[in-house]
Amino acid sequence: MTFSSGPYLTLKTGSGDRQLSLLGSNYWTVGRGDDNSFVLPDRWISRNHAMFQGTDNGQFYLIDLGSRNGTFINGRRVSVPIILKDSDLLTFGQTELRFFSPTDTAQAADITLSGGQGDSTATAMLHVRRLISVMVVDIRDFTVMTRQLDEQVLSEAIGTWFRRAGEIIGQYDSWVDKYIGDAVMAVWIHGKDGADRASMVQILQAVSTLAEMTSQLHEQFPLPFPLRIGAGINTGYAMVGNTGSSDRPDYTALGDTVNYAFRLESATKELGLDIAMGETTYEHLQKVGADAQCFKRFTVELKGYEAAITTRASTFTDLNQFLAEYS
Repeated sequence: MTFSSGPYLTLKTGSGDRQLSLLGSNYWTVGRGDDNSFVLPDRWISRNHAMFQGTDNGQFYLIDLGSRNGTFINGRRVSVPIILKDSDLLTFGQTELRFFSPTDTAQAADITLSGGQGDSTATAMLHVRRLISVMVVDIRDFTVMTRQLDEQVLSEAIGTWFRRAGEIIGQYDSWVDKYIGDAVMAVWIHGKDGADRASMVQILQAVSTLAEMTSQLHEQFPLPFPLRIGAGINTGYAMVGNTGSSDRPDYTALGDTVNYAFRLESATKELGLDIAMGETTYEHLQKVGADAQCFKRFTVELKGYEAAITTRASTFTDLNQFLAEYS
């Protein structure tokens, strides 16, 4: 058969190689369940096994979603999101696929194993300046844990965390824009009238729920210690682009507002606190009763910024108290 010149996967079948296009979206799921982008009828594969995530610079991540039997790249088990390279061999259960990413990214038909054919016409990258809030969440002491855990337990535990994090963020009307190492980034796009009270509270509720989920993970897996997260939240204007198809839009955000959120998350380690936010985020939260007693003011040095910046930071205990009073 003639293969696409765009990024795609190949699956060996009895009738020859089958092509699975990686165009028309920013993410694709793999598993036995009918709700996946690529349905693989292999009893050794979990219902929701793994996910492919495309980025705005053309790279593709492979993310295990806590599968029982693991996800492998060139024979090595995946425990955190891994960037794929051309011709990588991917193994899910007893099924093998190969990833191809030719330099020519011409369009190809979107083929799935479930027999469905999606919209193969991706929209052009559309950039609009919008007010957004960015949340970056990182697993604390992840490197320490990797040295103490069996690889299989690590893969299942962290894969489960990524899957549940995506579900929680979706429950609060956002999506995971990026998976980076042991961190996730989510974006809330505010309306033309600005950030309303409900959406700002949603962001805090999402962070709180993520922290609770993370702290309970050791009850399911034999982890050496309960996991914790740190979070950075920033609100500001950014260029928001649609990289999806006409009927499946997928948005990503670019600019200093995004970078600032990552730096704020890193600042929580320096401050010894759980959550740090930009001043603009705090100003919006003041409209729903946030005050300096809950979100204290600190001055920190951020990598890549010449001058010290002001942030508002808090523990999850104080955050939950604020949310309880708000509700």
